[in-house]
Amino acid sequence: MKSITIQGTKRESVGKKSTKALRDAELVPCVVYGGGEPLNFSAEERAFKGLVYTPEAHTVSIEVDGQVIPAVLQDIQFHPITDKIIHIDFYRLSDDKPVVMEVPVRITGRSKGVVAGGVLRQTFRKLKVKAIPANLPDEIVVDITSLKIGNKLYVGTIKTDGYSFVHPDNAVVVAVKMSRNAAKGGAAQDDDEDEEVATEGEAPATEEAAAE
Repeated sequence: MKSITIQGTKRESVGKKSTKALRDAELVPCVVYGGGEPLNFSAEERAFKGLVYTPEAHTVSIEVDGQVIPAVLQDIQFHPITDKIIHIDFYRLSDDKPVVMEVPVRITGRSKGVVAGGVLRQTFRKLKVKAIPANLPDEIVVDITSLKIGNKLYVGTIKTDGYSFVHPDNAVVVAVKMSRNAAKGGAAQDDDEDEEVATEGEAPATEEAAAE
């Protein structure tokens, strides 16, 4: 997985007055948890552009006072009006300790159901995965070619390599549904398109489940 370097400065004071002064100077208060005492630091807001405002997933290399800390983004807070970043939490990475992070989903192929006039609905743009740092994937690739109208692709059917999902197996990632125009026009469907077709190992049809 790609890594972004963040240059920071250790915070000696973490009170409200100090925090406000940092934000007024367009600096973001941050904390790194894990591996002992939390590390409080600050960094320029623009330093997080490539980490926050991107569809890609990255780990982070935080450099503070000569110390380099590998980490992942855990939580981020935005100002409710200006949308400026006001606080970020990171979690320190350890080579042998699993970590949870969100990874983007990339769809490949052209669904048979879409070709037949259906509409593709993507429930998850990102999925939470759990793995040791070395096994964190850059993206989750799902092939939708075989999906017909009425079919769904579940988390439990996606093959993994060294990582697991923090979602129920029956959580729906993408589904192909009948388009409104086709429904109004009374478009005919083959019998095998009327039913959900389960592939090997696929979860039974259920209501769409939300991620944990």
